[in-house]
Amino acid sequence: MTLFFFAPCPRGLESALVAELVHLGASFVQEYAGGVQFQGDWRTCYRANLQSRIASRILWRVASGPYANETDVYDVAHASPWNEWFNSSLTIRVNVAAIKCPLRSLDFVTLKIKDAICDKFRETAGDRPSVNTVRPDIRIHGFFDARKFTLYLDTSGDPLFKRGLRKVAGEAPIRENLAAGILSLAGWQPGIPLLDPMCGSGTFLLEAVQIALNIAPGLGRNFAFEKLRNFDKGHWDQLKEAALMQQKPKIRQPIFGSDLYGDALAAARENISAAGFSDIVMLKQANVLEISAPAPTGFIVTNPPYGVRVGERQGLNDFYPKLGDVLKKKFSGWNAYIVTADSLLPKYIRLTPARRIPLFNGALECRLLEYRMVAGGMRKTRTNNKQLASDQPNGIKQSG
Repeated sequence: MTLFFFAPCPRGLESALVAELVHLGASFVQEYAGGVQFQGDWRTCYRANLQSRIASRILWRVASGPYANETDVYDVAHASPWNEWFNSSLTIRVNVAAIKCPLRSLDFVTLKIKDAICDKFRETAGDRPSVNTVRPDIRIHGFFDARKFTLYLDTSGDPLFKRGLRKVAGEAPIRENLAAGILSLAGWQPGIPLLDPMCGSGTFLLEAVQIALNIAPGLGRNFAFEKLRNFDKGHWDQLKEAALMQQKPKIRQPIFGSDLYGDALAAARENISAAGFSDIVMLKQANVLEISAPAPTGFIVTNPPYGVRVGERQGLNDFYPKLGDVLKKKFSGWNAYIVTADSLLPKYIRLTPARRIPLFNGALECRLLEYRMVAGGMRKTRTNNKQLASDQPNGIKQSG
């Protein structure tokens, strides 16, 4: 049976997710703002949940239609055979998102969808599921545009970026699927030296090790599809067994991490140790302004602190030019990828980026800046104000 799915992802990673899903066997893959639509069977769904490093969730499209009011929404939701998909003993939660939706209250239409599902259960099973807004068994997502709405059943449960590996988070943690997507955008491949000189709790390092050892990111967790009536445990066990067989031996990789602050490095050590990667990643406490390249060529991928550890604005204005000097003088032959929400970093680092890629870490707008460190020719000789103005994020927002 061909099913329709939608995989949301951090904005800016859609093209990387398209390539990943095609590699995982999805068909009719199409990119949209904030995610990727694709087709496949349940095996495709299981595999995407198990192996996607970039998707946030895998949503199964179960109903859609035009609407003019809340009654239209109720009717379409009520017509769906919810009782055939999951048991009434499971708890549910309904989430709604919209763009240009003419309805007056998203809270009210959310309630109407929930009522339609519960009423359908009462009519067909004589019982109804309870609502749990914190840890539901089943999540239903509704998306509305100006004329049409779509209902999805969430096959993932917890977001896919929750790998179950990171035990300690830093002060400004980057999400795991964003870190994996940045490594993909950078073009880093296993075997190429990788350094995060401001590693914090070690998210880039953890994702890089899983890629290098071909460890499926979903192996250590459970999924909502396991609670559906049509769950095929045989197929699921086969996929997990195949993923385990494809893992590579845990041998040391050219993956390096460092941080100036002992508490950050301790968090990275704890996370890497808990994941079983202590003998694979090389960690040390060091100031990024004093380190040297651990190999003749390689990739730097990092999310530098801004405003919390480094200091106030003047401290950042002093730090960024020094960082640019270190990259230029000590990392010739390397490619550096810096993800930052600080719109002034491109100006003060005084290096010319080869690419500027807009990204979102949750609700926080960022830029991924690519610097190709070639001896000579990287230093800016004058400021192009128009270029700098075009590089400003359009209203940085902090997630709540």
